[in-house]
Amino acid sequence: MTTGVTATAGSAAPADAAGISAARTAETLSRAFTVRGLTARNRIAMAPMTRQFSPDGVPGQDVADYYTRRAAGDVGLIITEGTYVDHASAGTSDQVPRFHGEAALAGWAHVADSVHRAGGAIIPQLWHVGVTRAEGAGPVPDAEPVGPSGLDLSGAPKGRAMTRKDLDDVIAAFADAAAAAERLGFDGVELHGAHGYLIDQFLWSGSNRRTDAYGGDLVARTRFAAEIVAACRAAVSDAFPLFFRMSQWKMDAYEAKLAGTPQELDALLTPLAEAGVDVFHASTRRYWLPEFEESDLNLAGWVKKISGRPTLTVGSVGLDGDFFGAFQGNDSRVTGIEQLLDRMERDEFDMVAVGRALIADPEWAAKTLGGRTADITPFSAEMLTTLR
Repeated sequence: MTTGVTATAGSAAPADAAGISAARTAETLSRAFTVRGLTARNRIAMAPMTRQFSPDGVPGQDVADYYTRRAAGDVGLIITEGTYVDHASAGTSDQVPRFHGEAALAGWAHVADSVHRAGGAIIPQLWHVGVTRAEGAGPVPDAEPVGPSGLDLSGAPKGRAMTRKDLDDVIAAFADAAAAAERLGFDGVELHGAHGYLIDQFLWSGSNRRTDAYGGDLVARTRFAAEIVAACRAAVSDAFPLFFRMSQWKMDAYEAKLAGTPQELDALLTPLAEAGVDVFHASTRRYWLPEFEESDLNLAGWVKKISGRPTLTVGSVGLDGDFFGAFQGNDSRVTGIEQLLDRMERDEFDMVAVGRALIADPEWAAKTLGGRTADITPFSAEMLTTLR
């Protein structure tokens, strides 16, 4: 899959390199992407990033403007920040938007309409934080953290293990949110199964020590995620696509692995694809790093090769530092995306999700597609303090 490809960017004289790069970028990234009833006008997505600017969980006009500016700046697909499903233990902040309740859903309907009028497609990311919930935090302060085994990501006791009723309630909450998204006019949904949150806590052996049908080997650990996917698939129409965000790493466990080999990755992906995942969003910290020793394919490339499903890649696109540095106050400089183009040209993955570069510059996509990369605004950590 990765052999026989020759990169052409940078081979011309400096005077011509910018023009060649601009034409190549536009040709590679400007193609439409279609899955079920969703069509994004190009291959650039906005990555989901928690911003905490929704008081009492309700997205307001500032949130609508924030996403609409990116859509107006030529982002093909907006993936919203994580939104809490309707379960008491789902969230850990009353400033993070919810995807349930009359006020919150009305706010999201306005966001979707505004993004559509700017020419973009948009999907909400549906989220349950599981045992990473801070006890006493909003939006339901007295809700107990829950997870597969009553353990936090370090293996220490926290919260309680979920009962059969808990599992059923959470599955129903995701399905209800997916149905609401279609009813409100969104173009699909993304299920947050990454980064050590609830769905991922079931997938990972480090946090899932259950001895029932939802724990044990890797296939058994996928059961909860697959049941959520299947319930969401049943709750929406055939035209409505389901995205699934996954990662190897977890918050505070950056070297964690769900799958140490392509064979293990196959065991993980097959039940999810069969349950109804249309697109996998493979989260990595740096998109250019190979996932396994056998190949230079990144995680999104391996997921696509094994599952046969379209994939999104993500991780420090267009910047020289990863997002953990941003939380420590570090800025990042603008970098080229030649290697990204190399990989897209050989069909390693189908779309690229851009995070902090789009926080820094709402017109990153338009400038990149138009060959105006010299005008891109670099990322500053202070940009995280405002919604602009």
